[in-house]
Amino acid sequence: MDGKKLEYKGEDALKEIEKLTTTAGDVQYGILKEILKRNAETEYLNKYMNGSIDVSQFKSCVPVITYKNIYPYIQRIANGEDSSLITGQPITEILCSSGTSAGEPKLTPSIAEDLDRRTFLYNLIMPIMNQYIPGLDDGKAMYLYFVKAELSTPCGLPFRTVLTSYYKSKHFKCRTRDPFNDFTSPDQAILCNDSNQSMYCQLLAGLVHRHQVMRLGAVFASALLRATSFLERKWAQLCNDIRTGHLDLSIIDPACRSAMMSILSSPNPDLADEIESICSRPSWKGILCHLWPRAKYIEAVVTGSMAQYIPPLEYYSAGKLPLVCTMYASSECYFGVNLKPICDPAEVAFTLLPNMGYFEFLPLGENGALAMDIDEEEAVPNDRLVDLVNVKVGSYYELVVTTFSGLHRYRIGDVLQVTGFHNQAPQFRFICRRNVVLSVDNDKTNEEDLHRSITTAKKLLEPYNALLVEYTSYADTSSVPGHYVLFWEIQMVDSATSIDAKLLQECCVTVEEELDYVYRQCRSQEKTIGPLEIRVVEPGTFEALMDLFISQGGSINQYKTPRCIKSSTALKLLNSHALASFSSPRDPKWVPLNG
Repeated sequence: MDGKKLEYKGEDALKEIEKLTTTAGDVQYGILKEILKRNAETEYLNKYMNGSIDVSQFKSCVPVITYKNIYPYIQRIANGEDSSLITGQPITEILCSSGTSAGEPKLTPSIAEDLDRRTFLYNLIMPIMNQYIPGLDDGKAMYLYFVKAELSTPCGLPFRTVLTSYYKSKHFKCRTRDPFNDFTSPDQAILCNDSNQSMYCQLLAGLVHRHQVMRLGAVFASALLRATSFLERKWAQLCNDIRTGHLDLSIIDPACRSAMMSILSSPNPDLADEIESICSRPSWKGILCHLWPRAKYIEAVVTGSMAQYIPPLEYYSAGKLPLVCTMYASSECYFGVNLKPICDPAEVAFTLLPNMGYFEFLPLGENGALAMDIDEEEAVPNDRLVDLVNVKVGSYYELVVTTFSGLHRYRIGDVLQVTGFHNQAPQFRFICRRNVVLSVDNDKTNEEDLHRSITTAKKLLEPYNALLVEYTSYADTSSVPGHYVLFWEIQMVDSATSIDAKLLQECCVTVEEELDYVYRQCRSQEKTIGPLEIRVVEPGTFEALMDLFISQGGSINQYKTPRCIKSSTALKLLNSHALASFSSPRDPKWVPLNG
């Protein structure tokens, strides 16, 4: 992408969106031709194309793949082999995504130019928002952004998350300062590797500037709720800093201390009194509006698994602040924007921008029923894929991408539904990640991983003549941090034996230690997921659950116990039959990857 075209302001940005979407088919063809031109001589593409850059040959010869197919190439590059295995440009970093393979984060190749594309998309957000909410340049944005500690691959490439990559890049740190990207948080606080110190400083800065804040946000809704919970615990401490003009001694990061002391330039007892009066109220309903009275909306991802956080966000904002979801992106590729951001979260649809990568779509039927019938590792016939401009309104698809950085016809794993078109470019509603059963934060636990973990844990019951008859689960986000809950129906084979609390606590830990790397990182290091809980239910509970689903129209012949509960009625039934509850007494083991 031409570096000169990274920044579009106001009307120019909106005109660029119109230009791209009006000629989406042509733009997509040009993108694919350029990718093939750059990557034709790579080991991967050359195997199928023999150096050709013909689009029709690409579509007929290059297979549709999943992570396991491309992983060996990425691993070889991480170990020091040349980027030309998969891409014609140098790979500058390896991104770790929240998805996992064999319990470890997925590795995604990234080239320098990818940062240009991400920046291009970020620069479209405010021109879109300004159409709907005026006056956003008359104050600051309190956006809570965080980095994670990065590692290196064996050959020395940075190994980090896509957001850490962006926040540490010159695109973010050297961004043009204007009223629309005036953040309350100093960059030093955002770039602090210690999440607690970073959170403390960012909240403190937001409180100091409370009368200037026009919008609130975080990348994910879960992070904003985590910040609210943190504020509940720390508001007195924060008020003391503001009252005295001195930063708490727990903040030891030198860059953070220096930046925050500039913000705490002098004691401000009046401001501290204002904040104390608000935070000491018995109810925190609407607390976000009270603390930041000029805020006009909350920006965060509230689609997919993050939709479970909409009710608490509405509680803390008293339903007065629109919940805005602005863009659709992943570690592999940034995809598109929400052209109608002030809509109900359930109606969010993203317009895919055709210059971000080459997009194809695997049809999943009119109602998405095929989403779970097509095995993730099953070979997909090349002729099944549909081009961007040829998708049908109302139909469901799995997104397949081809990128400049070496992913060719790669299944992202997202299930999308077409809701309409903006000019030639389709608009999609995000439905779900394929096969994800549980998610609280960045974790994505699928049914296979859950079953494997429980199979290991239930072996602890066998010496006590106890059998796990049936189980299900749900993600409890009624408190912060959220946590996994398992409902277990246990049968005692020998009535003379019994099981105690300690054994079931060990079952909790065993399940957690069998879950994947990202889950254990969130639990043990980042503390963004709480201890796993097992609720033991009465004998016959799962028969009652089956009766409930059948009474609602399910077929007894086709009934399978759902491994994750979404229905509030079903959840109420399970909880009404709960006999006892047990939680993990310690964190699961987690060791950082060596890269």
